[in-house]
Amino acid sequence: MRKIKFVAAFVAAFALSAFVLAGCSSSSSSSASASSASASASASASASTSASSASSGAYTLVVGFDSEFPPYGYVGDDGQFTGVDLDLAKEVCDRNGWAFKAEAIDWDAKDALLNAGTINCIWNGFTIEGREGKYAFSDPYMRNAQVLVVKAGSDVKTLADLKDKHVMTQADSAGLDVLTDPEGDYAAITKTFAGGAPETLGDYNNIFMQLESGAVDAVVCDLSVAARQMAAKPDAFKQVEELNAETFGVGFKLGDEATAATVSKTLKEMYADGTVAKILEKYADQAVSIDNWLLK
Repeated sequence: MRKIKFVAAFVAAFALSAFVLAGCSSSSSSSASASSASASASASASASTSASSASSGAYTLVVGFDSEFPPYGYVGDDGQFTGVDLDLAKEVCDRNGWAFKAEAIDWDAKDALLNAGTINCIWNGFTIEGREGKYAFSDPYMRNAQVLVVKAGSDVKTLADLKDKHVMTQADSAGLDVLTDPEGDYAAITKTFAGGAPETLGDYNNIFMQLESGAVDAVVCDLSVAARQMAAKPDAFKQVEELNAETFGVGFKLGDEATAATVSKTLKEMYADGTVAKILEKYADQAVSIDNWLLK
């Protein structure tokens, strides 16, 4: 009898234990599901933070720019960051109640910095063509082109005249893309350059020093960069060929189209009330012209 009672007690205890364990397992599963749902909601909220903050005004526009890319972004004589694009960006921020921060960057690292959130836009003579689908762009606001510049006394007239010559452009630039695009107009000519390819450096000030010294025979750069360099030293350089036509836009991370649209809208308003003309006039001595403005 005692043996039967003992077995019955053991069975009852085992059943109770199983019930408790089942309850714990169910609780753990529910907790995991809740945690997963919470993480998903957090990720979704994070993805919309930039756009919602921008629309509410609680937002800082962190502009990534090359500090050696005058007249769009550079260090002024007073040691402060200045330039066409920085002035435009400041005014856009003021009109939308945003804080403004200029972040000088290594141009080669711009995509990594944008993806990491160190900057939230690239606003620095940033060419749209060839980058479609990689960024959330504002509407095009300025006409640009890639042009060929040589020394004033050079007999070079076109890119085809540069066989076995040294040609330089900026690393990771629209100029480099134009020269090396395998489906473009100049890939075959580029292979005839000295070394079979264009040479690169990180900034155009240094690149034009190379041209002036004779270390290279030609430079491919933005129209605005060429105009500024020639305005500063009209006896040193000349532009001989325009290689393409392109436009500048403000580049945001994909998914931030709402902020890009706000920038476009504000720039249109700034053009309409004459503010854009006033900003560009400040840089007229660097060959910046309202004639190249597109966003109206």
